[in-house]
Amino acid sequence: MNPAIGIKKDSLTKVAHLLNGFLADEFLLYLKARNAHWNVEGPDFHSMHKYFEEQYEQLDEIMDAVAERIRTLGHYAPAAMKIYLELTHLTEQSREKNDSVGFIKELLGDHESIITRLRENINQFAIDLRDTGTSDFITDLMETHEKIAWMLRAHLK
Repeated sequence: MNPAIGIKKDSLTKVAHLLNGFLADEFLLYLKARNAHWNVEGPDFHSMHKYFEEQYEQLDEIMDAVAERIRTLGHYAPAAMKIYLELTHLTEQSREKNDSVGFIKELLGDHESIITRLRENINQFAIDLRDTGTSDFITDLMETHEKIAWMLRAHLK
């Protein structure tokens, strides 16, 4: 049964499709943060191991919120790696060293990329698709990623 929430059915479909892409991005970023947690090496191992754990836990909550937003709009959230890899605009990780600075730079670049994509879609959700709820949702999501990016940049100073 489609939700009767004042948004046209075709708009709900477009919103869900865009959110599917954001979910794929969040999942790939989550996986990269997990990798950093598992594989970081160096003199700062312990502190960075804990820091990357905090990162992936926060990303897990974000993924859940995005998936639940998709469900709220009457669509199913994708949950397959093949689909995520088709939908994401991020690339898989390819590293030679497992040092914290390298992981931080890669994660930072991905957060900033996600921030840009979220920002580019705020008005589309609110104006074109008449879904201010999702517009507000991704604005909050963007602000969360901005804070994470700020903290990652602070590690590089």
